[in-house]
Amino acid sequence: MTRDPAAIEEDVALLDAVLEPVAKAPVDLSDPDWMVKLRAAPHPLDRAGVRPEAEAVLAEILDRYAADEVARPGLRALFDRYTSFRWAVNPRFPTTPDGVRSALLLLSVRDQGADTRDELMALWALCDEARAAGVAVDPILREVAAISSDVDRYGMGSVRDILLDTVR
Repeated sequence: MTRDPAAIEEDVALLDAVLEPVAKAPVDLSDPDWMVKLRAAPHPLDRAGVRPEAEAVLAEILDRYAADEVARPGLRALFDRYTSFRWAVNPRFPTTPDGVRSALLLLSVRDQGADTRDELMALWALCDEARAAGVAVDPILREVAAISSDVDRYGMGSVRDILLDTVR
C-alpha cells in the first residue's frame, strides 16, 4: 500500500523534531578528545531512540523515489526542509548491487544536501568500495542518474551530472 505524501511528510517532520537536539548538540572543539568522543557516541538514530521508525520511512521514501517520477521533487524537498532527518538518516547499505543502488538513491534524493563536496566524498567512497567488492557500479550510476535532478544547486553540477561524471 502506498501512503499519501502528506503522511510521509508527517513522519519525517516528527522524526526531524526528535533528531534536532542530537543534530544540533554542541561539540566542544577545545576538548582534545572531541573526535574520539564523537566517534564513540551511539549513532544519532539510536541516541534519539528512533532507528526502526526512521529506517522504515527512509525505505518507503527510497521505494517511492525510485518508482514515482511525479513524487521525486516533493521527496527531494523533504530532505531540503528537514535537515536533522537528512543528517541522521544515513544507513550503511550492504556492498551489493541492491545496496549500492539504495545508497545512490539516497544520495540522489538528498540532491546535494547542504554541501556538494560532502556528497562527492560520500559518492567516491561508495563507488571505490563497491568496485573493490566486484559490484558493477557504472550501470547503477546511470540508472540513478536518469531519475536524478538536473538542477545545479551550488555551481558544481547537478546530481545527474555528478553521477554520470563518476561513471568510468
